[in-house]
Amino acid sequence: MNSKHNWTHQEIQTLFDLPFPELLFKAINTNRDNFNPNIYYKSACLSVKTGACPEDCKYCPQSITAKTDIPKQPMLSLEQVERAVETAQKAHATHFCVVTAGRRLSDIEFQHVLKMITLIKQHGLAACASLGSLSTERVLQLETTGLDCYNHNLDSSPAYYAKIITTRTYQDRLDTLHLLLKSKIKLCCGGIVGMGESVEDRVSWLQQIANLPVHPHAVPLNLFVKMPGIVLENVEEIHPLDFIRTLAVARILMPKSHLVVAAGRQNLTDEAQAFCFLVGANTTYEGAKLAVTDVPTADRNKQLFSLLKITEYTK
Repeated sequence: MNSKHNWTHQEIQTLFDLPFPELLFKAINTNRDNFNPNIYYKSACLSVKTGACPEDCKYCPQSITAKTDIPKQPMLSLEQVERAVETAQKAHATHFCVVTAGRRLSDIEFQHVLKMITLIKQHGLAACASLGSLSTERVLQLETTGLDCYNHNLDSSPAYYAKIITTRTYQDRLDTLHLLLKSKIKLCCGGIVGMGESVEDRVSWLQQIANLPVHPHAVPLNLFVKMPGIVLENVEEIHPLDFIRTLAVARILMPKSHLVVAAGRQNLTDEAQAFCFLVGANTTYEGAKLAVTDVPTADRNKQLFSLLKITEYTK
């Protein structure tokens, strides 16, 4: 299936409206045409600057709006990062992503992260980063240092985004995406499902990503994790099949992108997770945390993929 970049809202809505067996059939076939369905990829993620974020994202436990006990953690040392990279290597992760809280790093912090990227590359892993908004100059520095992939999520639709974040506009996020698309750095762009948004919001959000000039290398879909103290802690939970339906539509829209089941997977049953990988998810995060959110343990992953008889990718 060739990639398409001019999806209409109605076309995507029609996919969401399909009977579940029909949607599964389309997603499974799309996945098999572009990936080996019996292999999954591992990525590792490390929060290198945590807490005390001045942004007001209502879903985030690090936000200025949250009343949580997440401590402020200054930038990690290179030695701390290297230990985490070595652990990721032993777990057969192919990518290692460094993540920072906040809209934008200081110049000193940014230069420190560039050293982290060099370190990751020296250990033979693909280097990824999620550092907030970027300028043209910083994109060039990241490219020159050898960054392989940059994560910058759109989170939700333009309409719903305005209801959950006011300190950074949707256009701000799009501007960073388009700067990255002009570089050699691969793009990782996804969002969060289950924050109280409508199906129409999910349609609009996926349309934004699927109609980028180049589809992202990776599309992380996060199932919203409620935590005490965040503004959205009482939002109604969605049915797991609604999350799986969103994954299936994303696979059809972006057939060649790695589809990542990111935050929230630890709250799904083995059966629900099996559906995630059946419809096209093929990448997981390894480690104790995804930023500050729990992810399934290595033992649970091993047990699950053993049951599914899906094997990890190794170089």
